[in-house]
Amino acid sequence: MAKVKMSKKSTAVDMTAMCDVAFLLLTFFILTATAKVPEPLPVETPNSTVQTKLPETGLVMITIGKSEGKDQVYFGMKDRDVRLGALEYMSEKYGVTFTAKEKAEFELMEEFGVPIQQLKGLLDMKGADRAKPGMQSGIPLDSIGENKQQLQDWIQYARKANIDRGANKELEFAIKGDAKEKYPQIKQIMDILQDQKINSFNLVTGLRGKDY
Repeated sequence: MAKVKMSKKSTAVDMTAMCDVAFLLLTFFILTATAKVPEPLPVETPNSTVQTKLPETGLVMITIGKSEGKDQVYFGMKDRDVRLGALEYMSEKYGVTFTAKEKAEFELMEEFGVPIQQLKGLLDMKGADRAKPGMQSGIPLDSIGENKQQLQDWIQYARKANIDRGANKELEFAIKGDAKEKYPQIKQIMDILQDQKINSFNLVTGLRGKDY
């Protein structure tokens, strides 16, 4: 008996549904992604094998490095309510008044490096302009003059603002220093922290491979 030959047909897969899913995922990732904010004071941290991660909240970052050949210190607070509370205290002490718009802008600023008297001008700038070299002169560390101890005050008032919001633990502090920065500058920051009874803090480093 002769075999019946079946006609061969080309198979086709409808990719419409898969394309829809791919574009939906792509749209989701684009809309939920957060653009990296340029650092106002880029530093090259020393390398280390330690892999401990810094907390996402309850953290204060003190950055020290050089800009245009001068040592500069920047101050950053992770939590918006701590930023606003510290600003209120600094405003009262130094007699600098901020508008509601300026306060809202400061809540979005993770790190800054100017005296309190120059902060209003910094807040009026666009975000990209603030990160340009020379736009921020650093937090004053002088022990004399009208700007004395501003870094100490920011530290103190950040801690007070953290207490005011009812946090169940104290703020953690981290020092982020450039690998080329000399030890006396780093020690000065450590001394300021220890003067306020802050004896435990993190040193930010870059990750390197283990030495064998």
